[in-house]
Amino acid sequence: MPTGNQQELYVKFFAPVIQPTIGALMQATDQALAQGIKKLTLLISTPGGDVFQGLSAYNYLRGLPIEVDTHNFGSVDSIGVVLFCAGKRRLSVPHARFLIHPVSMNFQGNASLEEQQLQEKLNSLRIDTENIARVIGDTVEKTKEDVVAAMHARTTLNPQQALEWKLATEIASALFPANVPLVSIQASPQQAPRNSADVANEGL
Repeated sequence: MPTGNQQELYVKFFAPVIQPTIGALMQATDQALAQGIKKLTLLISTPGGDVFQGLSAYNYLRGLPIEVDTHNFGSVDSIGVVLFCAGKRRLSVPHARFLIHPVSMNFQGNASLEEQQLQEKLNSLRIDTENIARVIGDTVEKTKEDVVAAMHARTTLNPQQALEWKLATEIASALFPANVPLVSIQASPQQAPRNSADVANEGL
């Protein structure tokens, strides 16, 4: 955590996008803001996770009164791409990937749904897809329809392609200067997601 005249916070987010990890990210950010930081650099490598958590974190980071940069240091997949879009500068190491794909919905056990309930879930899924597409579209200057098409095509981008998409703004290997405070957010094996799909609903 920043101390004294430290003006910048570096956070390594090497975890799925789920409530415990996003909660830790927001807590670290809140504490650093209270200490007067002027800039946040979020280093990201994530398999994706929960849509609600990812969109909430994106809106929170975008609304901060400080500069926010993001840096892909491995793989930014699924809802992780939305988190990456929160950066004003969006960097990637040379050997990395970005994965954009549709939102899925998980059901627990032998869940049964009536027609109205199923329609409600489908509407929620569509809204989540549209919100993700708008975030990415606003970032890369593409239409919502183009991004939705890319999601359904399960688009994978290397760093150079991410530059061409305007998803990344530059390619850089160096992640942070020497001797700076670094907050590390990592998930335990029990917190790992079942797969790398964006999850719109964990169950009923």
